[in-house]
Amino acid sequence: MTLSCRSAVSPRNAVSIAGVDPSGGAGVLADLKTFSALGVYGCGVVAALTAQNTLGVTGVHTPPVEFLRLQIDTLFADVAIHAVKVGMLGNARTVEAVADRLAHWRAANIVLDPVMVAKSGDALLDRAAIGKVRECLFPLACIVTPNLPEAGKLLGARAPESIREMRRMAECLRDLLPRGLDRWVLLKGGHLPGDELCDLLFDGERMIELPARRIATSNTHGTGCALSSAIAALLARNAGQPDAVETSVRAARDYLLHAVAAADSLAVGSGHGPVHHFHALWRD
Repeated sequence: MTLSCRSAVSPRNAVSIAGVDPSGGAGVLADLKTFSALGVYGCGVVAALTAQNTLGVTGVHTPPVEFLRLQIDTLFADVAIHAVKVGMLGNARTVEAVADRLAHWRAANIVLDPVMVAKSGDALLDRAAIGKVRECLFPLACIVTPNLPEAGKLLGARAPESIREMRRMAECLRDLLPRGLDRWVLLKGGHLPGDELCDLLFDGERMIELPARRIATSNTHGTGCALSSAIAALLARNAGQPDAVETSVRAARDYLLHAVAAADSLAVGSGHGPVHHFHALWRD
């Protein structure tokens, strides 16, 4: 038998720094699925552990900060990381440690998904850490992707209840990012009522409306994780291209909408099931 020799390729690499959901619907495990589905090599740094299923969260454990720092340093010292997704961090010390090491390594294409509450309503971020997210991580982020309740908590205000209020909140969130740089806010409007939903993408000058038809399904566990990790994967692939952020966001939303549309073809758990990360790859 003759083995063919193929030259090695250098893939685009992305890392998820987030919590672990044992059910695989959210967090690092879901992010790695998304990276893989979009043709990017996925790495993971565990910032928190949860006891969680499709029904809810029964416990949270945060690893020692020193070990978290070691995970990041060991990875970045060896692997070229082209994009970073930051998700659940749990507490203020973890937020500070992640920000410190990402700044040290001059990480690029950071997608900040300020995870605060699970789909079940369980808290995933200490109140004391919210200010640290604004102070330490916003200055590093290429794009922040809060939903409406998260946006309200970040700004100490109630969540928007209309597109008009979303516009104002997107402007306020953009004011927290460095001025004069290519930094973006993606404010997700899924919590507004109605059959239509609209996200807002704002860079300080252009307010881009991204409408979509709401998909009728209860299997929406991990939608925010899938979207933010899809943006990170596509930023890794599109880096250096014109309009890389807008192009990546539009393609990431398209990926997520198809993943949600296919979610009912999976039967995982008895609560809010996951989206179908591999909808374009799996065949019956």
